[in-house]
Amino acid sequence: MLEITNLSVAYGKVVAVSDVTLTATPGRITLMLGTNGAGKTSSLCAIAGVLPARKGTVRLDGQDITNLAPHTMVRKGLVMVPEGRKVFNSMTVEENLLLGGYVVDGKARKTKLAETYEMFPILSDRRLLAAGLLSGGEQQMLAFGRALMSSPSYVTMDEPSMGLAPVMVEQVLASARKIADSGTGVLMVEQNAEAGLEVADDIVVMSRGTIIYRGSALEASSDSSILRAFLGDIALAEPTQP
Repeated sequence: MLEITNLSVAYGKVVAVSDVTLTATPGRITLMLGTNGAGKTSSLCAIAGVLPARKGTVRLDGQDITNLAPHTMVRKGLVMVPEGRKVFNSMTVEENLLLGGYVVDGKARKTKLAETYEMFPILSDRRLLAAGLLSGGEQQMLAFGRALMSSPSYVTMDEPSMGLAPVMVEQVLASARKIADSGTGVLMVEQNAEAGLEVADDIVVMSRGTIIYRGSALEASSDSSILRAFLGDIALAEPTQP
């Protein structure tokens, strides 16, 4: 289990996250919702070691990993898929994937590469193509695949549908569901609440750096008043096409 307890994050004297406590479990998607500036991305970055936690703990299967460097987090089994995909545009799809498996030895890396291509057949079709030539949705799948190459126990995802057309939003979030169904725990921030709820198991809602609601995705999706109460009508609006 990925356990975050009383996590706080600050930028100088400005506190962005205060006393956040949540969990992610194998095979389930925990969805983090909230308006812009609520503290979602700051929380993910602190969990993954990209930002320092001012206080609180992050435990991975009982081991304290708080404030470890991101590359050490990867070796421990926690990988972050950043906002905006951040693929290496001039490198091929396969080169991007192999970089993601840098912590795995040669034979195991080949096995993981085959498994990744099986999960994302489009990446196999594009394996010799420069990553910068992929569509936005394909780049997001590449970012997912790159994360999976290290055989993580848990993956954090920051706004995976951002900037994608509605048809690609559905495909990308279905891919996130596939990752969870393979046994990996997923902690996901998603701007499109309605689409995110279709694939999530559990939700937390953040406001002003703290969690103000937690519950099941099924309950929230069956009662849109829950989301409107915390996020407003914009939470259920259709995303703008790029």
